[in-house]
Amino acid sequence: MHTTATAAARTTAFAMPLDQIDVSDPGLFETDTVGHYFERLRRDDPVHQSTSPLFGKYWSVTKYKDIMQVDTSHGIFSSDVAHGGIAIMEAPPQLRAPSFIAMDQPKHDEQRKTVSPIVAPGNLAVMESTIRQRTCQVLDSLPRNETFNWVDLVSIELTTQMLATLFDFPFEDRSLLTWWSDVATAIPGSGAIASISTWEDRQAELGKCLTYFTRLWNERVNAPPGHDLISMLAHSPATRNMAPKEFLGNLILLIVGGNDTTRNSMSGGLLALHQNPAQFAKLRANPGLTESLVPEIIRWQTPLAHMRRTALVDTELGGKQIKQGDKVVMWYLSGNRDEEAIDNPNQFIIDRARPRQHMAFGFGIHRCVGNRLAELQLKILWEEILKRFPVIEVVGEPTRVRSPFVRGFTHLPVRIPG
Repeated sequence: MHTTATAAARTTAFAMPLDQIDVSDPGLFETDTVGHYFERLRRDDPVHQSTSPLFGKYWSVTKYKDIMQVDTSHGIFSSDVAHGGIAIMEAPPQLRAPSFIAMDQPKHDEQRKTVSPIVAPGNLAVMESTIRQRTCQVLDSLPRNETFNWVDLVSIELTTQMLATLFDFPFEDRSLLTWWSDVATAIPGSGAIASISTWEDRQAELGKCLTYFTRLWNERVNAPPGHDLISMLAHSPATRNMAPKEFLGNLILLIVGGNDTTRNSMSGGLLALHQNPAQFAKLRANPGLTESLVPEIIRWQTPLAHMRRTALVDTELGGKQIKQGDKVVMWYLSGNRDEEAIDNPNQFIIDRARPRQHMAFGFGIHRCVGNRLAELQLKILWEEILKRFPVIEVVGEPTRVRSPFVRGFTHLPVRIPG
């Protein structure tokens, strides 16, 4: 964002009465100005209650230490779908789909253990050559000397190919995975997706996802156990008797978790390096810095801006009284910019001493199951970019997703001279 616009946005954020600040406004994410409001709340009201016209009354938790407290206090703060789930956006009760991220113990652990072997170190080592081969193919096919959308040709293509592999999903239909991911995270009626104006529109589209995957399930439940996610779910005692709604919930979790987060870090990383040319020069001079570059990209981008919990009991947090049933939103994006927890958090620094000290993957039992796979995909991407392209020019402003949940991009215009 241009400096004058940034200064004006910051002035507005710091002049606004505290009781009028609503950091869940999707427009603040689309314009990338929400950070100024988080900065204000961290200073003046770190645990802040407000009411959103879209999401109702909620608490914003904006400091690293308070977010850690909520994220690891599973007996006090619930992520269960019965209490509203893990996002500030809350589906009507009849349309809620359970998934293991939106469950409390013990069921959460039973279902998570079913899919976690796919991202175990041994499996990642096997996948590494496939990821590298596909990354090379995608990068080698990019146009030269013409402007193209990095989001479409690189970020979406690489993550959707990976997701299709994890599900053993028909490769020719893989664009459906991107579509269902976008539908699942879009706020009905927000304008993010024109055809999704009601919860029923969203449900109808996700019903097509369920139908497609049910066919794959039926094929695999009657075949010997395979190494893909659908086969794992179909053959595990913890998941093989899931109701359709629960199957859909877990599918959405795996699709969004395996797609949106990595894809938006792939775009956000290129933008961050473009905006910080000295860091880009440092990386080119020492490609070994990809090890610490990757977690810094993930911190900087924070591809899922928040997770939500519901208070199970009356409790105190940051000096505020939280009532049983209150909606509590942990803003990871704000925690990753907290000066008390991270040195120079508003600087993009690719050789930080402690690059993994970020909260973009969450903490506690719900820490992102695929975090190592995401890091591996990003590391390989940057290793291969550095081998090929002395220059990648970002030639225009990015277009950002209109969402307080997925912090992402729909368009990043770039050009590769050659």
